[in-house]
Amino acid sequence: MEALLWIMLPGLAAVGTGLLAWFVMQSRMDVALAQQRERLAESRGALEAERNAVRDSVAIAVHAAEERAQRQALDNFLSELKVEQRHYTRENRLLLHNRRSVVLQERMCFRNLPLSDWIEHEIPLNDGVEVERLVQDMTVFDKTVVNIAEVPRPRKALA
Repeated sequence: MEALLWIMLPGLAAVGTGLLAWFVMQSRMDVALAQQRERLAESRGALEAERNAVRDSVAIAVHAAEERAQRQALDNFLSELKVEQRHYTRENRLLLHNRRSVVLQERMCFRNLPLSDWIEHEIPLNDGVEVERLVQDMTVFDKTVVNIAEVPRPRKALA
């Protein structure tokens, strides 16, 4: 029996040592797997954050491009608006009284298409008054109203 014990004891120690090594290696593998999963989760989070940032910046850039295109289309439209203007002098003779007046006619046009009918103003003309100066002062469609190219526009900063 003692011989059997000496034969079985090293085998039992080898099996115990093998089990102990297996448990140690299994725990090391679990730790390595947990670390790898942690790195993978961090990289996935970073990629998702970068994807969201790129998506947001593209959306902002598209919105800014749309606004710029709309503003440019409106500027192009307004630059093609023009005012046609004509004037002449009219004299009304009533018995002993001569009344002179300047008739000013204006209309808005887009390219060559009229947008409005002729708007007519009759301005009494006094002696010594310049007709051209009077016409410029009495115009309905003022150049500053029609031409907005020189008007400074506030620029919005894109975030």
